[in-house]
Amino acid sequence: MTSASYLQNLFGLDGQTAIVIGGTGVLGGAIAEALASAGAHTVIVGRNAANGEEVLSRIKSTGGQGEFFAADATSKADLEKLVVHLEANGRECNILVNGAGVNSPTPFLEIEDEEWDRIMNINLRGVRVACQVFAKYMLEKGTQGSIINVASLSAMIPLSRVFTYSASKAAVLNLTQNLAREWATNGIRVNAISPGFFPAEQNRKVLTEDRVNSIMTHTPMQRFGSPEELAGAILLLAAPSAGSFLTGHNLVVDGGFSAMTI
Repeated sequence: MTSASYLQNLFGLDGQTAIVIGGTGVLGGAIAEALASAGAHTVIVGRNAANGEEVLSRIKSTGGQGEFFAADATSKADLEKLVVHLEANGRECNILVNGAGVNSPTPFLEIEDEEWDRIMNINLRGVRVACQVFAKYMLEKGTQGSIINVASLSAMIPLSRVFTYSASKAAVLNLTQNLAREWATNGIRVNAISPGFFPAEQNRKVLTEDRVNSIMTHTPMQRFGSPEELAGAILLLAAPSAGSFLTGHNLVVDGGFSAMTI
């Protein structure tokens, strides 16, 4: 066996269909491109059609396959329509990535109910709804699948200025472990990935000059992550061969931030 065929057998996703909710964002788009490059037909799910088509264009320019599907990440009805769409086109969901997310730098005593509910709705309810819709489909079809929930470094290490976001992501980690246990014998693996500091739409307001300096002094690699640096972690958790015994795991990609003490 050649090295190329060995890697293909281990990480290849030919014949798989991957759903990337939040695939219109910076990190979600990079995740969608990684899955498509490994051979999956990748469905980019989000509300911003222009961003979705841009990600799809990049995927197709490198020979990948995929499509954009307009949906609200928190709408069960929208996601059920996607299931109907997949079935109508002879596809099933093999890989689900829950990557939609929002953030806010509001000081804790100034957080209003509307802001708290909005962030919790997208970051946590969105994961719950998608897991219900697609896991039900996987269970009914007997599909061996992988669900990957995008959590955050802030789910494990309290970070200032992102109170609601941190609470929502901590809940995502807990839900991930619970679902991994629930469906382990059904062939559905449930894992999380926790990015460290990757500049994206939801955190740019938080990345002030003083905060950036603080981040750099606490990151051994002394730099931000690039979106494409999530590809290896995503493919490990998604691939039915490479990730076959991984479930209930949280894979941290943070340049060493969580290893730093003083």
